[in-house]
Parts: sequence; C-alpha cells; structure tokens
Amino acid sequence: MSLKILVSAGEASGDRYAAGVVSALRRQRPEVDFFGCTGLEMRAAGVRTVVDAASLSVVGLVEVLHHIPRIYGEYRKLIAAAERERPDLAILTDSPDFHLRLARQLHRRGIPVYYLVAPQAWAWREGRVRQLQRNVRELHCIFPFEESFFRQRGVNAFYIGHPLARVIGPRLSREEFFRKHRIPGDRPLITLCPGSRRGEIARHLPTLREAVTRIALGRACTFLLAAPAGTAERFGAGFFDVLTGDGTVKMTEGETWDAMAHSTVTLAASGTVTMEAALLGAPMVTFYKVTPVSWAIGKMLVKVPYFSMVNLVAGRKVVAELIQQDMTGQALATETLRLLDSPESMAKMKEELAAVRSALETGHDPMEESARRILSSIKEEVR
Repeated sequence: MSLKILVSAGEASGDRYAAGVVSALRRQRPEVDFFGCTGLEMRAAGVRTVVDAASLSVVGLVEVLHHIPRIYGEYRKLIAAAERERPDLAILTDSPDFHLRLARQLHRRGIPVYYLVAPQAWAWREGRVRQLQRNVRELHCIFPFEESFFRQRGVNAFYIGHPLARVIGPRLSREEFFRKHRIPGDRPLITLCPGSRRGEIARHLPTLREAVTRIALGRACTFLLAAPAGTAERFGAGFFDVLTGDGTVKMTEGETWDAMAHSTVTLAASGTVTMEAALLGAPMVTFYKVTPVSWAIGKMLVKVPYFSMVNLVAGRKVVAELIQQDMTGQALATETLRLLDSPESMAKMKEELAAVRSALETGHDPMEESARRILSSIKEEVR
C-alpha cells in the first residue's frame, strides 16, 4: 500500500525534527509521498512545499496579531491541499497555535493526526489538552515528564526522547574553531545567541550590547555572535550593527553548536538553543524579553516555576533566568562575570547540565521511534 503524508512544521527546530521523521519513514517506506508546510530541512528531505514554514515564525501574544491575515491564508492553503490530495495521515510538529487548529480540520476530514513535540499545556493553556484528546491519534513527547502529564488527562501520549540528544555536537575541534575565526586561546570566549526570529533578536540586541560593554570592563574576553544560517541575508545589511558594528563582537552564521560547545559562557535566549547548550554541556546565562503587553498577559496565564526548559527538566534552578525587566545589561554582565570568576560554580553547572542530558537520552533514535510508532499504528488500523 502506497502512502501519502501531510507534514507540517512552523519553526526551525520543528522543521529539523519533522525532517528526521520523514527520513526515518523513507528508510522503511521509500514510496511515501510527503507534502506540506516545510522549512529548509524538510525540503532537503524531499517534502513537497505547499506553505513555507518561515511564513509562520512569529512569537508573542501581541506580535502575532499583526500577522493573523497572512497566517490564516497559509492555514487555508494547507487545508485545501489536504482536501485535494487526501493524505493517509498527517504529522504536525510543534507550533500549537497553528497546528491544533489544523488538527481539528484534518480530524473532521477523517485524516489521522500524529503530533510531534507536545504543546506546553503543563505550563499554560491547559485547555489544549481537550483539543489533543479529540483530534490527535498519538502525541509524541520529547521531555520525560510530559508523557505522564498528558496520559493522566486522557491523551494517547508517548515519550520518544529528545531528538537533539543523539545528534548534537560540534563539527570542529576547539583548536580548529578558534583558528578558523582567529579567536585567541588565552581569554574566555563569550557566545551570544539572541534568538532566531527577527522581532526577538531586535529586542535583545541593545541589552546584549550593554552587557558586552560591561563584561569587557571587568574581563578581557572574546565575544562571538552566533546567528542562525542565512540570518543576515534575510534580515538585511546592518541588522546586527548595534552589536557588531564597532568590531568588538565577531559574528558567525550556522555554527551555533560549535560556538556554544567551545565557549566559556553562552548568553542564550530562552528556547531551543538553551536545550542545545545544555546537551553540549555549555555553561550559560538565559534571558528573554517580549513586548510589555505580551508580558502582562503571559504573567496571568503561565504557571511554571521556571522559564527555561533546562531548569524545568532538572526540576531546580541550574541556570540563571533573566526575563523581561530582569534582563538588563548589568544583570547579564554580573551573572557572566560570576561564572567566569568562580571555577566552582562553573564546574557545578557542568555537572548539572550532564544530568539534564542523561534525562533526555533514551538509548534509541527518537525520530526512528516516532516513525516506528506511526507505521505500527497504521498496520494495526489495516488489520
């Protein structure tokens, strides 16, 4: 039996994970035809593009309002493609604001939905659990505490492991990386990861500039901005000048894992990059800032003790979190210098990050496990 599968992802990390599942499915079923909402990695895996995932990448409760008409148009495109092509199943990855609505429409059309990367209903908007119960055949979770949370609430959830735990690592040795970027080896390397979306980066850059200035006053360091591949071209010449314009901060693109793996301290925007840093064993200070209105609304809705997934997985504060008004240049500099000046604190953080990594490793490839579960479910249905 040949298969046609709709695959959709709205973020760079989701695109990477979905591409992994596509590749795993292809190894077992080479004839499968994939189409959907794709990023660079899904396109490279051979998924036909109906919608470009970059068009969905918006963050913030208020910020997204300006993009609703465009996002709704892309949503309608995917539904039309599903009606036209009648896929045997759909794999939706992360981006719950978009994908839970899409899941409802697909379910109504009799298309089984497999959802990869659970919505953070344990943190806020627990009402999403009911949407998962009604419209999703299987939920594949990448954090160990999520399976029991969703199963206790009637969702058919499975912990498959964290995809990055098996694949993450630097491509270059420390010596090779330092030589390539002409980084002196006798001073600390501070890597700056301001985010991946234009809006969040723009909000973070001025504060990071102040932090760099303050850190440099207290310690001779090398500063490296690690930007996602293609960022400068997408955002335009001069976008990063507030940080890199005077030459104090070097810039790389598409080398974030190497930069974090070989840095002394990473300043990381809260999100996927903090999990990447944890899996690389990279000591870090985390931060994040949204618009004041988004923050005011979010404070009323979010119900978790920590903002960073690193701390949530650990169940305690492992890394500093400088969020919203706490994200100042002074605070970033103070936390960075504290780590630089305390080998004991640095060693303790590395030990705790290693424990986080152990919690996310399962002994198997999570993408292969997701694909195996999907194919197993299809076989059961055929019987």
